[in-house]
Amino acid sequence: METAEGRPAVAATLRALSAALGGPAGLWVKESSARNLRHRDFLAPRAALRAAFSGGQVPPDVIAAVTSASGPGALRVRGCQQTGAGLAVQLRRPEAFRQLLGPPPATQPPPAARPGQEPGQEAVVLHCPALRRPAALAPRHLRPVLLADHLAQLLRAQGGAWRCCRQLRVEWPCGGATSPDAVSALKQALSRCPYAAACEPGAASLPEDVVCKVHLKSFIQQQGLAGLRPQPGCPSCRCSVVHVVSCEEEFQQQQMDLLWRILDPGAHTKHLVCGPVKVTNPSFPIGADQYFHLVSCAVLFDEAWTEVIDTLTVAAIRFELLSTAHRSQASSISTKGTKSGAFVMYNCARLATLFDTYQRAVEQGTYPPLPPASTLNFSCLREEGEWLLLFNYLLPFPEVLQQAAQLPAPSKGLRITANTEAVCKFLIQLSMDFSSYYNRVHILGEPFPHLFDQMFARLQLLGAVRDVFHRALATLHLPPLSQI
Repeated sequence: METAEGRPAVAATLRALSAALGGPAGLWVKESSARNLRHRDFLAPRAALRAAFSGGQVPPDVIAAVTSASGPGALRVRGCQQTGAGLAVQLRRPEAFRQLLGPPPATQPPPAARPGQEPGQEAVVLHCPALRRPAALAPRHLRPVLLADHLAQLLRAQGGAWRCCRQLRVEWPCGGATSPDAVSALKQALSRCPYAAACEPGAASLPEDVVCKVHLKSFIQQQGLAGLRPQPGCPSCRCSVVHVVSCEEEFQQQQMDLLWRILDPGAHTKHLVCGPVKVTNPSFPIGADQYFHLVSCAVLFDEAWTEVIDTLTVAAIRFELLSTAHRSQASSISTKGTKSGAFVMYNCARLATLFDTYQRAVEQGTYPPLPPASTLNFSCLREEGEWLLLFNYLLPFPEVLQQAAQLPAPSKGLRITANTEAVCKFLIQLSMDFSSYYNRVHILGEPFPHLFDQMFARLQLLGAVRDVFHRALATLHLPPLSQI
């Protein structure tokens, strides 16, 4: 019996378990390794139980409450027992398969707002200074460009692009030229601000293109920015503009940001700073165009495969630059590309081949068509790898996207951090676990009726895995490949 409304979620299940145990949500741990998932799905560690219960022994009535835990979006518990490791919970797995792979509920609840975002709050504006000079892009500029583009996709932004960026499937809004009147008004406002100073008597006159001198240090001290470093515990204000910038250009952008704040005290801006990019043994300084060309030339291919190789090249570059936390150095990037992107695209193509093969077999009468999801027998899914795919990937995927797009609550400091590497890491790990399962399990078996139930359930599972691949790759502007 379903008691949860809408799609099950990890966070909702943790809330239900915590409410039943009478402790904070952080008390529970979601298992992810294949070894631990053989015995349990969630664990309240023994050390945490000692702090919550006398002698660490959980009373029988509390164990009973955990076993019957429920709530909106929570998966149902099959069993709960205290072990040497702590309080172990195993879910009703066939029911979980049915909830996630079966037909969606008749009515879906409205999507929840991102943490820190109020309903109706206007979208975040992303600014990437590197795109102001697309002809001079270097690999160190590509990282903020690709990160901003990925974040824009996660925030559902749209736009155009320049030629170099089109090769990497970057879409970015194009703005019109600034009007002379607007520039003149800004100059006048800047010259009248209290932090501006005209030329002092006896000092050399200012160059013609300089409006005035601005004392940024005075503004920093008055505003409590403390050397432009983040200030924990400062009062929150809405962050409406995010500058995505490389660490080499961070200081220049900070100066521009301070001028903006002087002109508009109500402006709320933050900086998402990317760490340096190190190219392995470059024989000569390379630009973005040369980097793209060298990576694509590292693969031998026929002209008929140009589009596939272009996609693999883009995947290699994006995964190489985006799978590391944005503040960390992207160490030793190679002009031969990384294998991670190609591995993800390869497994996506394997899924396409599987379903193409099945569809041809249906047309030839070898297999019957896939029945409606509501009629499938998900109790046939007993393989360890099947639960791993559902529990570690299908279940938490919406939350992964949400966390990747989540910007922290703003403070008086200029810098923020974001979990922008989450999608790439998720895809790499998904590819590894899917590949292990696919190499071990034969999906399309002999066309015997008594084997169809298991085959149909597995196809439904892998169809959902394919959808996750496609949706995650879309945030990277990577089309799914049907063959490699």
